[in-house]
Amino acid sequence: MTTIGRRGLVLGAAALAAPKVHAAESARVLRFMPQIDLAFIDPHTSTTNITRNHGGLVFDQLYGTDSNFRGQPQMAEGHVVEADGLTWRIKLRDGLRWHDGEPVLARDCVASIKRWGQRDVLGMELLAISNEISAADDRTIVFRLKRPFPMLPEALGKPGAFMPAMMPERLALTDPFKPVKDLIGSGPYRFKADERMQGVRNVYERFEAYVPRPNGTPDRGAGPKITHFDRVIWTTMPDVGTAFAALQKGEQDWWEYAAHDLVPAIKRDPKLRAEVLETEGEFKLVRFNHLIPPFNRPEMRRVILQAVDQSDFVNAVAGIDSGLQRTGVGFFPPGVPAANDAGMDRLRTPMTEAAAKAALAAAGYRGERIVQVSPGDYPNVKAASEVLADLLKRIGINLDYQTTDWATMTTRVSKKDPIEAGGFHIHMLSIPGLALFSPLVNSRLRGNDTVEAGWYHSDKYEDIRRSWVSTTDPAEQNKFARAIQLEAMETVPFVPCGVTMQPSAWRSDLTGILPGVAKFWNVRRG
Repeated sequence: MTTIGRRGLVLGAAALAAPKVHAAESARVLRFMPQIDLAFIDPHTSTTNITRNHGGLVFDQLYGTDSNFRGQPQMAEGHVVEADGLTWRIKLRDGLRWHDGEPVLARDCVASIKRWGQRDVLGMELLAISNEISAADDRTIVFRLKRPFPMLPEALGKPGAFMPAMMPERLALTDPFKPVKDLIGSGPYRFKADERMQGVRNVYERFEAYVPRPNGTPDRGAGPKITHFDRVIWTTMPDVGTAFAALQKGEQDWWEYAAHDLVPAIKRDPKLRAEVLETEGEFKLVRFNHLIPPFNRPEMRRVILQAVDQSDFVNAVAGIDSGLQRTGVGFFPPGVPAANDAGMDRLRTPMTEAAAKAALAAAGYRGERIVQVSPGDYPNVKAASEVLADLLKRIGINLDYQTTDWATMTTRVSKKDPIEAGGFHIHMLSIPGLALFSPLVNSRLRGNDTVEAGWYHSDKYEDIRRSWVSTTDPAEQNKFARAIQLEAMETVPFVPCGVTMQPSAWRSDLTGILPGVAKFWNVRRG
């Protein structure tokens, strides 16, 4: 009896200790379910949303974008503009260090900007208008420009894909078309490559030597980045039922893209919260390959533009909840300063099927096979892709609908391969509205043959955009934004298909989650 009694006491102690152990681990670890698996870890080599979120953990930027879409000093202490706007001197904050313990130097940042500038369309523009980007000393970066560029902080604080992440010079000298071998940044968390399991898990560990901005208020990508968790663990859960169950049971803390049809159940659970964090929404668009017939002809692209019914796309992704969708969307997300109604009559009444078939014939379409690619493992894009496929078939397109995984599709649609060698004609994308909010950062709306825009070319568009970028006067910018939209209606770089509001869900004991794309500072359990 004594033995049994002792065993009972031991078991009782273990049972009492287990919740304490769990509570201690819970206080130290934030468990997050990303929208899709992290396939690309070098932020200079991928346009994917998930790589951008990962980059924000590991890397920092010279400037961060606030809720007013303005660039605020982040790694930078501040800047001085001289010579009528042709010279910028940016000074780094004191005490910044890389994850390997070495100090952050101006020459590291210069090399990082030049590497980013060979991949990102905005970075290319910045390099093209710069006579010199150099380090005057260990803490001073100097831009000597060919013409004034008043939005330099907004460019260096770009919040979307191909973020201008700073990295040590030895890594920044890596070929920009090859991923860096080591992932060393100066951001609030370090990437634990030794704990990564592709398709399953990614782990981040708090960087104890990180120095947040000493003042200000966290505001999107701006302000101090103060961390409260020792570790952040991303677990990939493509099955929505499994993800929801893990959140309900407390096995996971935060679900980035909660399934729209489960939001009512989440809101009924007092232990959970659901909220739209990305208030600019997720912008749905049809991306063309502008190099390969028949969509190298604007006449063909205009037919698709006028045949699309945006409500079909947003309903497929967000259901019929009008609070989670926006239609009547032009080439900029609704609610941002660049959004306008120029030329919107073309989108308000979609063509009938018969009219679209006749327009395709008039545009020279003769039944050629059209290859559409779709990601089977990315639910939102897959749903919109199926709507597009149905539309194309109904208006008489001879469609070859090919499904692959997101990582393979992302690689495939960045290449100029001919159709017989694995190329494509058309596909759907879902882009955070924050990445498209202005002509400055919108890499999907460029007329200079860039990959992101599907190799779209328009000298007229680029001239108008250059005028927009050269002014900070809101009235002037609005005038040029309207001209941009009218040009886009004619030449159709892509087709806007509406905006959906994407809810996130998390355990109600989490506080401090910031609006916008997923960020892992300011969050605490509490």
